[in-house]
Amino acid sequence: MTFGARLHAAIAERGSFCVGIDPHAALLQDWGLADDVAGLERFALTTVEAVAPHVSVVKPQSAFYERFGSRGIAVLERVIADSRAAGALVLLDVKRGDIGSTSQAYADAYLDPASPLASDAITVSPFLGFGSLDPIVDTARRHDAGVFVLALTSNKEGPEVQHARVEDGGTVAGRMLDHLRHLNADAEPLGSFGAVVGATIGATTEDLAFNGPVLAPGFGAQGGTVADLRRIFGTNPAVLASSSREVLRLGPDPAAMRDFVRRTNDELRS
Repeated sequence: MTFGARLHAAIAERGSFCVGIDPHAALLQDWGLADDVAGLERFALTTVEAVAPHVSVVKPQSAFYERFGSRGIAVLERVIADSRAAGALVLLDVKRGDIGSTSQAYADAYLDPASPLASDAITVSPFLGFGSLDPIVDTARRHDAGVFVLALTSNKEGPEVQHARVEDGGTVAGRMLDHLRHLNADAEPLGSFGAVVGATIGATTEDLAFNGPVLAPGFGAQGGTVADLRRIFGTNPAVLASSSREVLRLGPDPAAMRDFVRRTNDELRS
C-alpha cells in the first residue's frame, strides 16, 4: 500500500491526532530525568508505550535525539521500531533539504527499508527549489513512503520566503502546493505527498486542496484549536493535528497521556 492509502486507513481507525515525541531538556527535567541518554531513553520509550497503540501517527523530532550523538540515534531507532510495532505510522521530523547525491543520501537514510532509521514518511524543506526534492520523491515512490513539504509554516519568520511572489504573481507557498497537486494527481484514496501548514497561520487565500495529507503543527499548547482546523482546512479528513507538549507534560504517567490522546481524538472526530 502507498503511504497515502496507509494513512487514510490509519486515520479512519485511530483518528487524526499526531503526537510529537520531542525530548526537550526541560521536559526531561519535568519528568525528574537527567538530561542524558538514559533519561532520553526512559522518556521516549515511555511515551511510545503510552501513545503509539492509540494514534495514527507519531512524529519524533530527530534533532532532540541527534544532540546525544550515536547513542541518541540508537534511541531514535528504537522509537521508530517500537512505534511501528504498536501500529502507528512514523513521520520523522527531519526537515532535510539539499541537492543531488546528498538529497539521495537523506532519502536512503530515512525512507529505504534497509536503513535502521526507515520511517513511513519524513518532513522536508523545498526552499532550494522543489526539483531539489526529486531524489526524495522518487525514493518515496519506490518504497511506498510519504513526504511532507514545508509550505505555510506558523513561525513568524516564515512569510519572508513563503509569502514572496513568483513570476506568475502567486506565492512561493502556492507554488509548493501546486507541485504537490501535480504529484498527487489521480491518487486514490489519498496522495502520499503532503504539506506542512500551521494550525495557527490565520487566514489564507491559498488553495489547500491538493489530494494529499496535511501536517498541522501548532495545535494545542501553541494555540491552535479544532475551530482553527475547521476554518483553515474545512472538512478535509486528512489533516493531522500535531501536538507534543500538551501530551508530554502529562508524563511520566502513561495512563494520563493515553487518556488525553483518546479525548483529543474524540474531539477531532466530533
